[in-house]
Amino acid sequence: MKNFGIYFNPLYLEKQEVFDLLKNLNEKKDLIFYKFEEQKKILPEFIQYYDDSSDGKLDCILVFGGDGTILRAIDFSLKFGAPLLGINLGKLGFLSESSLRELEKSIDELKKNKFKILARMLLKVVLKRNKKVLYSDLALNDAVIYKGQNPRLIDISFSSNRRFVVETRCDGIVVSTPTGSTAYSLSAGGPILSPVMEAIVVAPLNPHILSIRPMVFSSKDIITLKVKDIYNESFLQLDGLNKYRVLKDDEIIVTQASQKVDFIKLSNKTFYQILRKKLHMGKR
Repeated sequence: MKNFGIYFNPLYLEKQEVFDLLKNLNEKKDLIFYKFEEQKKILPEFIQYYDDSSDGKLDCILVFGGDGTILRAIDFSLKFGAPLLGINLGKLGFLSESSLRELEKSIDELKKNKFKILARMLLKVVLKRNKKVLYSDLALNDAVIYKGQNPRLIDISFSSNRRFVVETRCDGIVVSTPTGSTAYSLSAGGPILSPVMEAIVVAPLNPHILSIRPMVFSSKDIITLKVKDIYNESFLQLDGLNKYRVLKDDEIIVTQASQKVDFIKLSNKTFYQILRKKLHMGKR
Protein backbone atom coordinates (compact mmCIF):
# COMPACT_ATOMS: atom_id res chain seq x y z
CA MET A 1 0.00 0.00 0.00
CA LYS A 2 1.21 3.46 -0.88
CA ASN A 3 -1.74 5.75 -1.73
CA PHE A 4 -3.68 6.80 1.36
CA GLY A 5 -6.72 9.05 1.53
CA ILE A 6 -6.98 11.21 4.65
CA TYR A 7 -10.27 12.11 6.29
CA PHE A 8 -10.02 14.23 9.44
CA ASN A 9 -12.34 15.36 12.21
CA PRO A 10 -12.33 19.16 11.67
CA LEU A 11 -13.30 19.78 15.32
CA TYR A 12 -10.22 18.04 16.74
CA LEU A 13 -8.11 20.64 18.55
CA GLU A 14 -4.64 19.06 18.39
CA LYS A 15 -4.46 19.16 14.58
CA GLN A 16 -0.79 20.03 14.31
CA GLU A 17 0.27 16.94 16.24
CA VAL A 18 -1.46 14.76 13.65
CA PHE A 19 -0.19 16.77 10.69
CA ASP A 20 3.42 16.57 11.93
CA LEU A 21 3.10 12.80 12.32
CA LEU A 22 1.68 12.44 8.81
CA LYS A 23 4.44 14.61 7.30
CA ASN A 24 7.10 12.50 9.02
CA LEU A 25 5.51 9.28 7.75
CA ASN A 26 5.13 10.80 4.28
CA GLU A 27 8.87 11.35 4.05
CA LYS A 28 10.06 8.33 6.04
CA LYS A 29 7.85 5.66 4.45
CA ASP A 30 7.62 7.06 0.89
CA LEU A 31 3.83 7.36 1.11
CA ILE A 32 1.42 9.54 -0.81
CA PHE A 33 -1.39 11.16 1.14
CA TYR A 34 -4.51 12.59 -0.49
CA LYS A 35 -7.33 14.87 0.70
CA PHE A 36 -10.85 15.27 -0.65
CA GLU A 37 -12.70 18.37 -1.84
CA GLU A 38 -14.62 18.66 1.43
CA GLN A 39 -11.40 19.07 3.43
CA LYS A 40 -9.09 20.93 1.03
CA LYS A 41 -8.87 23.94 3.36
CA ILE A 42 -8.48 21.89 6.55
CA LEU A 43 -5.52 19.69 5.63
CA PRO A 44 -1.94 20.94 4.90
CA GLU A 45 -0.44 21.38 1.43
CA PHE A 46 1.83 18.30 1.52
CA ILE A 47 -1.37 16.24 1.38
CA GLN A 48 -2.36 16.17 -2.30
CA TYR A 49 -5.86 16.73 -3.68
CA TYR A 50 -7.70 13.62 -4.91
CA ASP A 51 -10.70 13.41 -7.23
CA ASP A 52 -11.98 11.26 -10.11
CA SER A 53 -9.23 12.51 -12.43
CA SER A 54 -6.32 11.72 -10.08
CA ASP A 55 -3.72 9.14 -11.11
CA GLY A 56 -3.56 5.94 -9.12
CA LYS A 57 -6.16 4.13 -7.05
CA LEU A 58 -6.53 4.80 -3.35
CA ASP A 59 -5.36 1.79 -1.35
CA CYS A 60 -6.94 2.88 1.91
CA ILE A 61 -8.60 5.85 3.66
CA LEU A 62 -7.17 6.75 7.07
CA VAL A 63 -9.93 8.28 9.18
CA PHE A 64 -8.73 10.46 12.07
CA GLY A 65 -11.47 10.97 14.67
CA GLY A 66 -14.10 9.00 16.51
CA ASP A 67 -16.94 6.82 15.34
CA GLY A 68 -18.89 9.84 14.04
CA THR A 69 -16.01 10.81 11.76
CA ILE A 70 -15.86 7.25 10.40
CA LEU A 71 -19.58 7.42 9.60
CA ARG A 72 -18.99 10.63 7.63
CA ALA A 73 -16.13 8.99 5.67
CA ILE A 74 -18.27 6.15 4.32
CA ASP A 75 -19.30 8.11 1.22
CA PHE A 76 -15.64 8.45 0.17
CA SER A 77 -15.01 4.74 0.75
CA LEU A 78 -17.91 3.83 -1.52
CA LYS A 79 -17.08 6.48 -4.14
CA PHE A 80 -13.41 5.56 -4.52
CA GLY A 81 -13.59 1.86 -3.63
CA ALA A 82 -11.10 2.14 -0.76
CA PRO A 83 -11.37 0.41 2.65
CA LEU A 84 -11.44 2.45 5.85
CA LEU A 85 -8.96 2.34 8.73
CA GLY A 86 -10.07 4.29 11.80
CA ILE A 87 -7.42 6.13 13.84
CA ASN A 88 -9.15 6.92 17.12
CA LEU A 89 -8.99 10.52 18.33
CA GLY A 90 -12.27 10.35 20.22
CA LYS A 91 -13.45 8.78 23.46
CA LEU A 92 -14.85 5.35 22.59
CA GLY A 93 -13.62 4.65 19.07
CA PHE A 94 -15.60 1.44 18.76
CA LEU A 95 -15.14 1.31 14.97
CA SER A 96 -11.46 2.32 15.09
CA GLU A 97 -8.69 -0.19 14.59
CA SER A 98 -5.67 1.96 15.48
CA SER A 99 -4.50 5.06 17.37
CA LEU A 100 -1.95 7.83 16.83
CA ARG A 101 0.57 5.93 18.95
CA GLU A 102 0.10 2.81 16.81
CA LEU A 103 -0.15 4.55 13.42
CA GLU A 104 3.39 3.89 12.16
CA LYS A 105 3.14 0.22 13.12
CA SER A 106 -0.27 -0.02 11.45
CA ILE A 107 1.08 1.43 8.19
CA ASP A 108 4.00 -1.03 8.27
CA GLU A 109 1.50 -3.89 8.57
CA LEU A 110 -0.55 -2.49 5.69
CA LYS A 111 2.53 -2.27 3.48
CA LYS A 112 3.35 -5.91 4.33
CA ASN A 113 -0.26 -6.96 3.55
CA LYS A 114 -0.75 -8.10 7.14
CA PHE A 115 -4.43 -7.25 7.36
CA LYS A 116 -7.92 -8.51 6.61
CA ILE A 117 -10.87 -6.80 4.94
CA LEU A 118 -14.22 -6.97 6.74
CA ALA A 119 -17.26 -6.01 4.66
CA ARG A 120 -20.08 -4.48 6.70
CA MET A 121 -23.74 -4.35 5.79
CA LEU A 122 -25.42 -1.05 4.92
CA LEU A 123 -29.07 -0.03 5.04
CA LYS A 124 -30.89 1.57 2.13
CA VAL A 125 -33.46 4.04 3.48
CA VAL A 126 -36.24 5.53 1.34
CA LEU A 127 -38.78 8.13 2.51
CA LYS A 128 -42.09 8.24 0.63
CA ARG A 129 -44.84 10.87 0.84
CA ASN A 130 -48.09 10.38 -1.07
CA LYS A 131 -46.45 7.35 -2.74
CA LYS A 132 -43.64 9.51 -4.16
CA VAL A 133 -39.97 9.06 -3.20
CA LEU A 134 -38.70 12.26 -1.57
CA TYR A 135 -35.40 11.05 -0.16
CA SER A 136 -33.09 8.05 -0.37
CA ASP A 137 -29.69 7.36 1.18
CA LEU A 138 -27.49 4.75 2.90
CA ALA A 139 -26.66 4.19 6.57
CA LEU A 140 -24.00 2.07 8.27
CA ASN A 141 -25.36 2.26 11.83
CA ASP A 142 -29.02 3.11 11.78
CA ALA A 143 -32.09 4.93 10.52
CA VAL A 144 -34.12 6.67 13.24
CA ILE A 145 -37.51 8.35 13.32
CA TYR A 146 -37.33 10.75 16.24
CA LYS A 147 -39.86 13.17 17.72
CA GLY A 148 -37.27 15.91 18.17
CA GLN A 149 -37.93 18.45 20.93
CA ASN A 150 -41.65 17.72 21.03
CA PRO A 151 -42.65 16.23 24.44
CA ARG A 152 -45.60 14.24 23.02
CA LEU A 153 -45.27 10.67 21.77
CA ILE A 154 -45.67 9.79 18.11
CA ASP A 155 -47.59 6.83 16.67
CA ILE A 156 -45.65 4.51 14.36
CA SER A 157 -46.63 1.19 12.84
CA PHE A 158 -44.20 -1.14 11.13
CA SER A 159 -44.44 -4.15 8.90
CA SER A 160 -42.10 -6.78 7.53
CA ASN A 161 -42.59 -7.80 3.91
CA ARG A 162 -45.96 -6.00 3.95
CA ARG A 163 -47.14 -8.06 6.91
CA PHE A 164 -48.18 -5.93 9.87
CA VAL A 165 -46.02 -6.42 12.97
CA VAL A 166 -47.07 -3.83 15.56
CA GLU A 167 -48.18 -0.25 16.12
CA THR A 168 -46.83 1.73 19.06
CA ARG A 169 -46.80 5.15 20.66
CA CYS A 170 -43.19 6.02 21.40
CA ASP A 171 -40.46 8.64 21.28
CA GLY A 172 -39.35 7.16 17.98
CA ILE A 173 -37.92 4.00 16.47
CA VAL A 174 -34.41 2.79 15.57
CA VAL A 175 -33.71 0.45 12.65
CA SER A 176 -30.12 -0.73 12.78
CA THR A 177 -27.54 -2.96 11.13
CA PRO A 178 -25.40 -5.41 13.14
CA THR A 179 -22.71 -2.70 13.19
CA GLY A 180 -25.27 -0.26 14.62
CA SER A 181 -26.48 -2.77 17.19
CA THR A 182 -23.76 -1.50 19.56
CA ALA A 183 -24.80 2.14 19.08
CA TYR A 184 -28.21 3.84 19.55
CA SER A 185 -30.09 0.55 19.27
CA LEU A 186 -28.16 -0.86 22.25
CA SER A 187 -29.14 2.17 24.35
CA ALA A 188 -32.77 1.47 23.40
CA GLY A 189 -32.50 -2.06 24.80
CA GLY A 190 -31.70 -3.81 21.53
CA PRO A 191 -29.51 -6.92 21.25
CA ILE A 192 -25.80 -6.98 20.37
CA LEU A 193 -25.19 -8.64 16.99
CA SER A 194 -21.87 -9.73 15.56
CA PRO A 195 -20.89 -7.24 12.80
CA VAL A 196 -20.33 -10.08 10.31
CA MET A 197 -24.01 -11.01 10.51
CA GLU A 198 -26.63 -9.79 8.06
CA ALA A 199 -29.79 -8.83 9.94
CA ILE A 200 -31.97 -5.82 10.77
CA VAL A 201 -32.86 -4.77 14.32
CA VAL A 202 -36.00 -2.71 15.02
CA ALA A 203 -35.95 -1.07 18.47
CA PRO A 204 -38.75 1.30 19.60
CA LEU A 205 -37.63 4.24 21.75
CA ASN A 206 -39.45 4.33 25.09
CA PRO A 207 -42.69 2.67 23.89
CA HIS A 208 -45.87 3.46 25.83
CA ILE A 209 -46.61 -0.27 26.20
CA LEU A 210 -43.82 -2.17 27.97
CA SER A 211 -44.54 -5.45 26.16
CA ILE A 212 -43.28 -3.96 22.87
CA ARG A 213 -39.64 -5.03 22.65
CA PRO A 214 -36.81 -4.82 20.09
CA MET A 215 -37.01 -7.43 17.32
CA VAL A 216 -34.51 -8.94 14.87
CA PHE A 217 -35.46 -9.51 11.23
CA SER A 218 -33.74 -11.16 8.29
CA SER A 219 -31.63 -8.83 6.15
CA LYS A 220 -33.77 -9.99 3.22
CA ASP A 221 -36.89 -8.44 4.78
CA ILE A 222 -38.42 -5.15 3.70
CA ILE A 223 -39.13 -3.09 6.83
CA THR A 224 -41.79 -0.42 6.34
CA LEU A 225 -42.41 2.23 9.00
CA LYS A 226 -45.57 4.35 8.73
CA VAL A 227 -46.09 7.50 10.77
CA LYS A 228 -49.71 7.28 11.95
CA ASP A 229 -49.83 10.38 14.13
CA ILE A 230 -47.25 13.05 14.80
CA TYR A 231 -46.91 16.43 16.51
CA ASN A 232 -44.72 19.37 15.54
CA GLU A 233 -41.31 18.64 14.02
CA SER A 234 -40.06 15.06 13.81
CA PHE A 235 -37.13 13.86 11.75
CA LEU A 236 -35.59 10.98 9.87
CA GLN A 237 -32.02 10.62 11.11
CA LEU A 238 -29.34 8.55 9.38
CA ASP A 239 -26.19 7.69 11.31
CA GLY A 240 -26.87 10.44 13.83
CA LEU A 241 -27.68 13.29 11.43
CA ASN A 242 -31.10 14.83 10.75
CA LYS A 243 -31.80 14.21 7.06
CA TYR A 244 -35.47 14.94 6.41
CA ARG A 245 -38.52 16.24 8.24
CA VAL A 246 -41.17 13.54 8.75
CA LEU A 247 -44.92 14.23 8.44
CA LYS A 248 -48.06 12.26 9.22
CA ASP A 249 -48.67 9.34 6.78
CA ASP A 250 -45.05 9.32 5.57
CA GLU A 251 -43.55 5.89 4.92
CA ILE A 252 -39.93 4.96 5.51
CA ILE A 253 -38.82 1.77 3.76
CA VAL A 254 -35.62 0.14 5.04
CA THR A 255 -33.84 -2.70 3.24
CA GLN A 256 -30.37 -4.16 3.01
CA ALA A 257 -28.32 -2.10 0.56
CA SER A 258 -26.63 -3.77 -2.40
CA GLN A 259 -23.36 -2.07 -1.42
CA LYS A 260 -21.16 -2.88 1.56
CA VAL A 261 -18.44 -0.78 3.14
CA ASP A 262 -15.00 -2.33 3.71
CA PHE A 263 -13.07 -1.94 6.95
CA ILE A 264 -9.45 -2.91 7.51
CA LYS A 265 -8.77 -5.22 10.44
CA LEU A 266 -5.17 -5.39 11.66
CA SER A 267 -5.30 -7.08 15.04
CA ASN A 268 -6.35 -10.56 16.07
CA LYS A 269 -8.69 -9.17 18.71
CA THR A 270 -12.15 -10.68 18.47
CA PHE A 271 -15.36 -8.64 18.44
CA TYR A 272 -16.05 -9.94 21.95
CA GLN A 273 -12.68 -8.77 23.26
CA ILE A 274 -13.50 -5.30 21.93
CA LEU A 275 -16.89 -5.43 23.68
CA ARG A 276 -15.23 -6.30 26.97
CA LYS A 277 -12.59 -3.59 26.62
CA LYS A 278 -14.56 -0.68 25.18
CA LEU A 279 -18.05 -1.32 26.52
CA HIS A 280 -16.79 -2.88 29.77
CA MET A 281 -19.11 -5.83 29.14
CA GLY A 282 -18.97 -8.41 31.90
CA LYS A 283 -16.80 -6.33 34.22
CA ARG A 284 -17.77 -6.11 37.86
